[in-house]
Amino acid sequence: MDTKVWMYLVYLAISIGLTVWVARALSRNGLVFLEEVFADERLAKAVNSLLVVGFYLLNLGYVTVAMKHPDPVGSTAQAMEELSLKIGLVLLVLGALHFFNVFALGRYRRGRLRQYATHPPVAPVGRLPMPPAPRDAQPAGARPAGPYPTGLQPAAGPHPGGPHPAGPGAGTGAVGGPPAR
Repeated sequence: MDTKVWMYLVYLAISIGLTVWVARALSRNGLVFLEEVFADERLAKAVNSLLVVGFYLLNLGYVTVAMKHPDPVGSTAQAMEELSLKIGLVLLVLGALHFFNVFALGRYRRGRLRQYATHPPVAPVGRLPMPPAPRDAQPAGARPAGPYPTGLQPAAGPHPGGPHPAGPGAGTGAVGGPPAR
């Protein structure tokens, strides 16, 4: 037989063997991951089967398309070099397919978990105590400085010509502040 034919046979044997081995390993170990992603065992098994079929179709299709070598192969060394190039490309395709699947399924899983994260897992049971006020803030019984009672001061100062920022009737003495002008 010709060296090129031997090269093709070895290439097919190694490529198909690698494809079957990787597909079985990914199917067996990926099922646990898919069950976590989909949170449904039946759906995970169905998706796992579909991924395996797609994996076989894509990889074996690539193996058969990449098998052709237009130049004559004159020596065993040339055949080995071409064989290593072709098998290396098959391994890169296997890795790229695996990476794409894990990436896509990981994104799906994160999106699903994000939906569950919108609600707190349990209701709050209490409140944290307020820190004590600083001692040098104001002496006990002192009135706050300014025209507004505590808690009603506007954020950016009084608004001349407009309504009072705390609402109508605020600062009219109802809370113990100064009367309205």
